[in-house]
Amino acid sequence: MSLLTEGEGKRHSTSSHPQYDPRRPSVTTVLPAGDVPNFEGLTADEAALVALGYKQEFKREFSLWTTFCVSFAVLGLLPSFASTLYYGMGYAGTGGMVWGWIISWIFIQCVAMGMAELCSSMPTSGGLYYAAAVLAPPGWGPFAAWITGWSNWMVQVTGAPSVDYALSAMILAAASITHPGYVPTDWQTFLLTVFVMLIHGCISSMPTLWIARFNSYGSTLNMVALLVVIIMIPTSVTGTDTTPKFFPSKQVWTIQNGTDWPDGVAVLMSFIAIIWTMSGYDAPFHLSEECSNANIAAPRAIVMTSGVGGLAGWALQLVVAYTVVDITEALESDLGQPWASYLVQVMPRNTALAILGLTICCGFFMGQGCMVAASRVTFAYARDDCFPFSSWIKQVNKHTYTPVNAVWFNTIVGICLLLLIFGGEVAIGAIFSVGAIAAYVAFTIPIFIRVFFVGERFRRGPWHLGKFSKPIGAIACSFILVMVPILCLPSVRGNSLTAELMNWTIVVYGGPMMFVLIWWFASAHKWFHGPVINVEHHMIGRDEVVEGVENSSTSDAHSIPGKKGDIDATQKSAADLQ
Repeated sequence: MSLLTEGEGKRHSTSSHPQYDPRRPSVTTVLPAGDVPNFEGLTADEAALVALGYKQEFKREFSLWTTFCVSFAVLGLLPSFASTLYYGMGYAGTGGMVWGWIISWIFIQCVAMGMAELCSSMPTSGGLYYAAAVLAPPGWGPFAAWITGWSNWMVQVTGAPSVDYALSAMILAAASITHPGYVPTDWQTFLLTVFVMLIHGCISSMPTLWIARFNSYGSTLNMVALLVVIIMIPTSVTGTDTTPKFFPSKQVWTIQNGTDWPDGVAVLMSFIAIIWTMSGYDAPFHLSEECSNANIAAPRAIVMTSGVGGLAGWALQLVVAYTVVDITEALESDLGQPWASYLVQVMPRNTALAILGLTICCGFFMGQGCMVAASRVTFAYARDDCFPFSSWIKQVNKHTYTPVNAVWFNTIVGICLLLLIFGGEVAIGAIFSVGAIAAYVAFTIPIFIRVFFVGERFRRGPWHLGKFSKPIGAIACSFILVMVPILCLPSVRGNSLTAELMNWTIVVYGGPMMFVLIWWFASAHKWFHGPVINVEHHMIGRDEVVEGVENSSTSDAHSIPGKKGDIDATQKSAADLQ
């Protein structure tokens, strides 16, 4: 769908659209001919949103920078790295850290660019869910939206609990460093994590401008702290008579397989670290209804986040890989947190505590960013009646103009998920791999539909990939197709595999998704019709079926005015959301 800015619109012939009016924002509406909403008095952003079928409900107080800040806060490179060090280092050693990160980042960048192209075309809070609905082949729109929406919601609702759990583990590890006799209990970890989540819920309920400013501070701290840590580690590493400060490249770039699988599979399994870390760049998509100049600023923020985050994260991987002394000791320390164990292992205690303190502060802002992004996704889906109690969840607070009910709905669900803490480290660790799989399944479905079903009919926005759109999209889809089963593998196999060491991702993710599928075929397909329109108009064909035959206005709407035989993918699929 083409959503053009005023300047972009001037480069297109006015004769290509019979309803062109230079006084109106240059947008392509999905509404039937003769039923175009009144754009008078609307900004370009508001008109673009109305053309997609929604009314403006939030204040647009996010800029490119503040949108990037929320996204970078959700990415949270330093705390994300600290939270997933077990996977990157444990599965393939330092070789997996350095090779795994850079290789997987290239593929992840393809996913991010494909998503950014969709965001420029359809900047709505529903994001990927909306894109899947309107791009799907005839009759498949609601089902595509249903699967994409629930998968994306799963990563969103597990984001804050997983981050806050890792944050609490670091806080308690710091307490153990200063008081060596102290050993945290599961109850202490659970209660501290719940407390942090409640704080994040309160902050995420504030007005949009306050949240934007808060996340600006958090992202600035994340960037500064990341740079400080990358400098501090190599300058603070002490070394001993038997271990050098920096290990030789020949050793660092060699895979140290910590699994029962071949080296190649072990490296692929180590990708969970970057895939989970780099799963927050979709935040600008979900904040696009609160962002000014959204169809350009939001996709730019997506690509900036994945690009800057990927390179900066690799730099952090390198300094740790070149300095870690004993991987086994770092992973199995009594501190219960590999990042804290590593810091104590290679540098003086006070320096280690300082870096750990920076990581904790960054983790706090990251958890809050996750909560904000998740609340917008939940609001968007509730707006389309996907959830039980949607009428309550989708209410926008009259004082803050933010989806406060959605914030607290996610908070309650997140607290319930934290009960996995009492199932042991492997059980609670499943929320990390679930987040990775759920995110990239949701990311890839609309990209897959656009590449293999819509093709050249896709109406792109002002930010696009041009002739590289299909190749990049195909690469992104291939990467996820390979990685989904890999991320479900346990690190051991054969007689070594026990219930304790089992990878429960397939259960934690597959179980709810199986329920979602059963729900669809049993009931939801009868009443769920994809994105619901909030303005007084309806998407083409939504209510225009008589005795199973679409009327002429629906059929005529399948053609782009002025371009005979070409199909507007958005209009065509929207007509099938009946």
